[in-house]
Amino acid sequence: MLTAHEAWHRLEQHLSPLAGTRVPRREAAGQVLAEAVFSTVDLPACNVSAMDGYAVAGSVTPGDRLPVVGIVAAGDPPGQTLAAGQTVRIMTGAPVPIGALTVVPVENTDAGEDEVVFHDRSTDGAHIRRGGEIVRTGERILDAGMPVTPGGLSLLASHGHASVVVHRSPRVAFVSTGNEVVPPDREPEPGQLRDSHTDFLLAATSSLGLELLPLGIASDSPDSLRPLLERGLDYDILLVSGGVSMGEFDIVEDVLAGLGCAVLFDKVAVQPGKPLVAARHPRGLVFGLPGNPASVMVCYWLFVRPTLRRLMGHHDAFWHGALNGTLVRPLPGSGTRDRFLPANVGFADGEILVQPAPPKGSHDLMAYARGSALVRVPASSRPAETGSTCQILPLADWPAQVSLDG
Repeated sequence: MLTAHEAWHRLEQHLSPLAGTRVPRREAAGQVLAEAVFSTVDLPACNVSAMDGYAVAGSVTPGDRLPVVGIVAAGDPPGQTLAAGQTVRIMTGAPVPIGALTVVPVENTDAGEDEVVFHDRSTDGAHIRRGGEIVRTGERILDAGMPVTPGGLSLLASHGHASVVVHRSPRVAFVSTGNEVVPPDREPEPGQLRDSHTDFLLAATSSLGLELLPLGIASDSPDSLRPLLERGLDYDILLVSGGVSMGEFDIVEDVLAGLGCAVLFDKVAVQPGKPLVAARHPRGLVFGLPGNPASVMVCYWLFVRPTLRRLMGHHDAFWHGALNGTLVRPLPGSGTRDRFLPANVGFADGEILVQPAPPKGSHDLMAYARGSALVRVPASSRPAETGSTCQILPLADWPAQVSLDG
């Protein structure tokens, strides 16, 4: 049985960002650039004023008076000339006249009808943004491998880029398995249970900007399972829940093998989630997730999500992005496997406060559904007392305000 880090090492050897594709600028938010982007204009395009005030061609001292010979507004064409002994009213962002050496803020002046009195000594170059000081035409403005943030979209728009090349998003499909599993809108018969995995995976992949295709529920028979898995192998990532343990009806691995999939690992020393299967085939990867709800969630956060992000071009890995926190409740110990328990998170004086919520087992969907983080209990750890340091992995975005019980 592999440790989590060993399992991830086997997996990441098959994780390269998907090919680039050109998309409209506004559809690129959250995606990763596959090609660098370059400036189309100088920014600023010319010398512009950083303040509302008066542009002057020479130095001024307190008490100096100069005639106001005009006004320059943002959007006016550059090229106006200013002679010594004159001043013009100038607005923020307006082109600085040729010959102007400085801009004196309006709050440091008293303006009359045709002249202005200066109260401070001028400094050459003050309050002028120099043409091209941010970037010159043809310079790189965004690097390949950078995620496109809202600020990045703004920058792209400022240079007139209508589209960019980003790494293609992985196509993801999902098959739920089990004779006992019925759709969530159906009343289960005795011995049956509603499918909770599809809704979780739809929402979890959607948070990455991905669309997951549910292919349906297969019974525990090769004739039911094989056609759904075969269809799912046309996708970059196929997720399958259930049928990967040691029971008589756990047939997912056998069917995958018959479809040409090579298993990378089929047991990982984590709790919950030990029977996790990862396999590869010529067109992509398959994850066989254990059937219990907590196992599906933990395996998704620890292995599936970082896999999807790697294919999208992000830097990610097992337990990447974990943070240190302080326990506000005791944390139980662990046996021979790393345990990952749900926890709620709060904040005080810049400190992350962690309240573990140990579940009753891997079937305890409520405990994991209510948690905002996973807290890790390394293998062979002794119980940790309140006030001890722990490691947590955020699950999506934390609420702006979080209160802890007790």
